[in-house]
Formats: sequence, C-alpha cells, structure tokens
Amino acid sequence: MNELTQSRRETVDAIVKPYEIRSGKNFSLSNIDPGSTGAYDSSDKSDAKRALKTGIKWLAEEQSVLYAQDQWGLLLIFQARDAAGKDSTIKHVMSGFSPQGCSVESFKQPSDEELDHDFMWRHHAHVPGRGHIGIFNRSYYEEVLVTRVNPEILERQKIPPAKITKDIWKERFQDINRFEKYLFRNGFITVKFFLHVSREEQKKRFMERLDRPDKNWKFSSSDLQARNNWDQYTQAYEEMIENTAKKHAPWYVVPADNKWYTRMVVAAAIIKTIDNLDLHYPKVTDEQIHMLNEAREQLTSEPE
Repeated sequence: MNELTQSRRETVDAIVKPYEIRSGKNFSLSNIDPGSTGAYDSSDKSDAKRALKTGIKWLAEEQSVLYAQDQWGLLLIFQARDAAGKDSTIKHVMSGFSPQGCSVESFKQPSDEELDHDFMWRHHAHVPGRGHIGIFNRSYYEEVLVTRVNPEILERQKIPPAKITKDIWKERFQDINRFEKYLFRNGFITVKFFLHVSREEQKKRFMERLDRPDKNWKFSSSDLQARNNWDQYTQAYEEMIENTAKKHAPWYVVPADNKWYTRMVVAAAIIKTIDNLDLHYPKVTDEQIHMLNEAREQLTSEPE
C-alpha cells in the first residue's frame, strides 16, 4: 500500500477539517463561506492544482489496491444546488480511476416501476460491490430535499395516506441513517458531499448557460423554480445535514464558488477516507507461489 507520509496526512487533514461534519447538531450553512479558498491564494491556483494532481495520482494507485483486496466498498454521494459543479467535480477528481472498479449513477425522476417500491429501493440496487467505488450524482437525499420543498411529489409516490404524517421527514432521516449504518457494518463506507454555492455565483453560472449556445442545454426552467425557493431549500439542506451527519457517514460541506478549490477539498476528503482503511494487496499462499513458479518455468521453456 502506498501510505501517506505524516506530513501529507497533516496537509489533508488541514484541508478538510473546516468542512467535515460528523455531528450535525446546530448546523448552519451560514457558518461556511461558499467563496472560501482556505489557506490557498485565490489569485494563484498553481499550488492547489499541483496538490490536486498529486492527489488524483495517489487515488488511482489506491483504487487498484481496493479492487485487489476486494473487501471494502466506497460510496460517494454528491448533493448540491443547481450549477454548483457536481458534474465537473466528479469528472476531474475521479479522472484517474479505472472504469473497471468505478461507477457513476445519476438519479432522475423515478420511473413507474421505481414508484412501486420504497424510496430507497432504486438506490440500494446501485450500491457498489466490494473493491469498487460508486458515485451517486444526487441520491436518496432528494427524498428529503426536492420532495420536501415540493410536496406534490410525495402525493405521486403511492404511499398509503395514513403513512404520510407530520413526522415523515424525521422518519426518512431515521431510515437513511439506518441504511448507512447497515452499509457500514458490512464494510461499505458512505461519504457525502454538499457543494455549497452562493446565490450570486449560481446566478453568474446560470447567465453563462443562457449566453453560451454550447451550454444552453444545461439550463432548465426547474432551475429557476428551485432558485425561487432558495430559503426553503436552505432549511431543507441544513436539517438534512443536521440529522444525517454521522461519524461513520460524514458530510463534507464544500465551498463551491471556486471550482478548483472544490475539487481539491473533495479529493482530500476521499484521500482521508481511503487512508483510514486497512488496504493491502492480498497475500499469496504457498500453493499460489508454487503455481506461479510452475507457470514461470513453463513460459520460460517455450521456444522463441
């Protein structure tokens, strides 16, 4: 295993510590500046870009060990307001991963078949296997965000009316916590990212999508609808993090106004998670060594 040096471990911890939420008690988004760049100079991105490049290389090397060991699974969940940069963050940070051991799932409006099941059903089917890294671009957390802000969605979910009570959101937080605890107990680590973009930066990115023909396809009328409900979503995000941030399944509330810094923080958080796992290549048995030696002799003896 390519273990981090102590100095690099300290650097990683310093990057992610301000944004790591393991207990959401009294959490408020106002405590984290979306425009923050930490200890890095916002006018000089060179150091951060070098750090990201080094981190991506390290992650690629460790992914191969994770895959070979075939014991742990890693689930990375990305939630954010529109235009916060989820897609580009996933693209850049995971650029060194082998597709063989990594998958990305984007969850859109549920199908009729999915509506015939519980709200976690379609997500559980895509949890990564052992040795794999799974990425959820949006997730079951939409069920305590979009569905909460737009209650008409809940009415289409075929839930018996008696089960839709004033405690439904509290109950869904409990269901999510139990699900992530269940995964943890079986060797699957869940790490959750909320990309925290400011209202001003979101407007800037929306305008870019409207002004550039090659980005027009990214804009939807639902983007404006969600923006009009900014305060309601803020409350929903805060209660989501407050109720589901756990030591075994932390949230990272990552400043998202500067995409280069967002990517570095996300990479550092994944590095920290993997560094805490006991990763190593499988030990070769005496029988396997004998087989390898026989294979070597056979190949060596073949005529050129």
